Amino acid sequence: MPDWSRLRAWLRGARRRADRGRRGVSDAVAGAVAAAVAAAPSTVVDRTRRTAAALGRRFPAVSLALRNLSRQRLRAGLAALGIVIGVFAVVALGMLGTALQTAATEELGGLGNQVIVSPAAESGRESLNSRDLAAIERAAAGRGTVIPLKSTGATVSGGGGRTVAQVYGTTNPRPLFGDAPGVPDYHRQGALVGADVADALDLRAGSQVTIESNTYRVVAVLPPQSSITPLRADSAVVLPPDEFATEEFSQVVVQADSGSDADAVAREVRERLNARERRVSVFSLTSVLDRITEFFALLNGFLLAVAGVSLVVAGVSIFNVMLMTVSERRGEIGVLRAVGIHRDQVLRTLLVEATLLGVAGGVVGVLLGTAGVVLVALNTELPIDAVLVAANALVALGAFAFGATVALVGGLYPAYRAAWEPPVDSLRG
Repeated sequence: MPDWSRLRAWLRGARRRADRGRRGVSDAVAGAVAAAVAAAPSTVVDRTRRTAAALGRRFPAVSLALRNLSRQRLRAGLAALGIVIGVFAVVALGMLGTALQTAATEELGGLGNQVIVSPAAESGRESLNSRDLAAIERAAAGRGTVIPLKSTGATVSGGGGRTVAQVYGTTNPRPLFGDAPGVPDYHRQGALVGADVADALDLRAGSQVTIESNTYRVVAVLPPQSSITPLRADSAVVLPPDEFATEEFSQVVVQADSGSDADAVAREVRERLNARERRVSVFSLTSVLDRITEFFALLNGFLLAVAGVSLVVAGVSIFNVMLMTVSERRGEIGVLRAVGIHRDQVLRTLLVEATLLGVAGGVVGVLLGTAGVVLVALNTELPIDAVLVAANALVALGAFAFGATVALVGGLYPAYRAAWEPPVDSLRG
């Protein structure tokens, strides 16, 4: 027969020891902080001690969880390392995908806002008349700038050399060819030459250039083309439209205010000019840009899914660590439960341990992932502005939250199992 009196005495002693242990949790934290600042003035030490004691009383589960993790530093470090790797992969791949999408959209953004109207091949026409121009202007009213163009190919001579260039005629060159110094608001005389033409013929502002036996003074050199556009500005020469023999236009370009405006202009031009027969061809790459955006979104989702697998693996690691920790501490948990510690307190402490691992690993993973993407941008042609966008901040926050959640879920079952196990079974080991 068991000695019940000795067992009851042992349980009373254990209850007193547990009470002292609960009261000593916050005191242990305060003592550790006080030892670290022993050389500080007494007022600072006292203030720090009071703060630590208050935090310990306010958040006893956090204090106890930190103490428990400090006893298993290697195991906790390896578990947090899994979260670090997973969050790093999500942040790095997610930010790179978003940066590539942003850079591509910025590069093609000007092209997506352009609508180019030219005569339809089946109409048998080679130019657009003033009535067509008036209809296009009505369609684009309030949505963008209409630039009628005359164009032809010609041989250009100057500076002792000769080259072939595309010659455009317009009075409004700035919306299409940039606002470099010397580019006039209203083009009345002289020639604007593209960067490639200027390099080939060694031209600069004030030089002379000859086009089909006519000589013009170079008013300005157009800036190098930085975006994709059907207009070949680098190999172009822009003249006033009066220098062309025809009164009609080769094409009309609408520089819309936005992609949605470009869609609306293209649709209305088709309705106005192609209602009875197909008279004009309307070219807009907004739909192509939409497909490119969809592709990058799909690519980004795939990269995030691949990186998410590593986070799931890290969650399994957290689950394993917490399960082993609970198994090793069954006796301790049984004593706590036997002396009156409620199962909610045990559950809370173990969940806080898992969450702390996730938070620590998430913070380190976000910092390393962000630093890695910034280094890639600084050492490649990826613009740093495409990395430092609001969408990437959301990627970092999402990866951190995902990492902390994975760690919490990984510790949920072991904590629940430990909290709800009968104290007698825990004491038996």
